[in-house]
Amino acid sequence: MNKALTTAAEAVSSIPDGATIMMGGFGLCGIPENLIAALRERGTRDLTIISNNAGIDDFGLGVLLKAHQIRKMISTYVGENKEFERQCITGELDLELVPQGTFAERIRAGGAGIGGFFTPTGYGTVVAEGKETRVIDGRPFVLELPLKADFAFVKAQRGDTLGNLVYRKTARNFNPMMATAAKVTIAEVEELVEPGELDPNGIVTPGIFVRYILRGARYEKRIERRTVLAAGR
Repeated sequence: MNKALTTAAEAVSSIPDGATIMMGGFGLCGIPENLIAALRERGTRDLTIISNNAGIDDFGLGVLLKAHQIRKMISTYVGENKEFERQCITGELDLELVPQGTFAERIRAGGAGIGGFFTPTGYGTVVAEGKETRVIDGRPFVLELPLKADFAFVKAQRGDTLGNLVYRKTARNFNPMMATAAKVTIAEVEELVEPGELDPNGIVTPGIFVRYILRGARYEKRIERRTVLAAGR
């Protein structure tokens, strides 16, 4: 089954207002740049976005925040984006802040069909408010529920028209687990090949988890923050 689409605009055309979308990426590494830009252009609103963080003010998820297309963020990190911080402080944006390890495991649980898990992370803090707690082997734990989504936008280095995906180094990050935890996964890749051209042993996300795939038009691959030593040091 050929799952390839021609454009990112076609890929996001069926996403309704109010959808919940998982966005792969860590900072600006491995983010679905083309799908985010297409969603911004389409103007889809009232979105719930599940992402490790929210990009920067003028790139990545930052462009959706600036356009007020996101209603709620479920994420682990709120730095690097002044508009994100401003909307949280003013109450324009609903934020569910999740410890990063818990965030990863909740997504994995969503994809694996696990009903929940106990973790010691967050016990005794605001993270645990309203949640079931339990003492196991003398240690307190918090019950965390799985994360799932209507859609997942993931980015890989290579993919074939059947939806099999291969990632490059740290650009892999949250992409593989998010691909398993959504009803519809849309993948964008830098290189789109025919079936049989990928090494089967190198495939990370099998095509069974991917509904659509497209070759990205271009990638900026920005660096979130660059720090260099002063000259002569």
